[in-house]
Amino acid sequence: MTVGISAPTWSTAIAFLSGQRPFLPLKPNRTRRVPFSLAIHLRKHDHPARNRSPGRLCHVMNREAGQAPAENNNRVIVSRVEEKLARKQLERHTYLVAAIMLSLGISSMAATSVYYRFSWQMEGGAFPVLEMFGTFALSVGAAVGMEFWARWAHRELWHASLWHMHESHHRPREGPFELNDVFVIINAIPAMALLLYGFLNRGLPPGLCFGAGLGITMFGMAYMFVHDGLVHRRFPVGPIANVPYLRKVAAAHQLHHSDKFNGVPYGLFLGPKELEEVGGKEELEKEIKRRIKMSNASDSS
Repeated sequence: MTVGISAPTWSTAIAFLSGQRPFLPLKPNRTRRVPFSLAIHLRKHDHPARNRSPGRLCHVMNREAGQAPAENNNRVIVSRVEEKLARKQLERHTYLVAAIMLSLGISSMAATSVYYRFSWQMEGGAFPVLEMFGTFALSVGAAVGMEFWARWAHRELWHASLWHMHESHHRPREGPFELNDVFVIINAIPAMALLLYGFLNRGLPPGLCFGAGLGITMFGMAYMFVHDGLVHRRFPVGPIANVPYLRKVAAAHQLHHSDKFNGVPYGLFLGPKELEEVGGKEELEKEIKRRIKMSNASDSS
């Protein structure tokens, strides 16, 4: 009698003979059970998001939320720094334009007045040696004397009864100008008066007055370029920043703002000598080296 064997029975028999575990077909409406070891393996290798505990997920969310204010603060700081640099650049440009216009105006007026005054002196044919010598001598004397006047006024007036005006120079400046700039006008008024009187009149006394006004004017222009330009960097000064003695002058005045020697030096062009008299030579050398290093760093950047 022939025995009929179905396909599933043959596959089961073949699997049994080959030493493999037979795979039994699923019956309808019956779920196949997964071995416990296979379930553990699948659970371990599940999607990473399922392994995150609620606490860890909250920690990540809080950390990401905390990074947003920090990034905003950094953007605000960078924006403020850029705004400050732009404002400083505008201030330097404004003061530079004012300094150039003032220098060109005063220089042209002084040169024109000197030319016409001496040409008038030569009209009669006689050469007024005494008057011309007095004019040149007093112009040099007035320029040198202004250093000593500025030293005395700086110590006895600006740091005393006029401190409410000069104080603006010892504080961070807001804007291209400061209240201390009024002293420029105060010193310019007598210089202009002396020049005008000497220009409109002839003789030795007017010639001496003309020379004094000319000397005060030259000192004022030199003071502006060295003090405002070189020391306080209110505008670029070009190659005069590399003059060795002017570097000493700038370093000495910087020590005046540090109050290391009770405000000494009060003068400008003879400031290094003042410092040496109070024992500040070593500090002066340190300040010179510091300014040279800072200047080299700014040039390289």
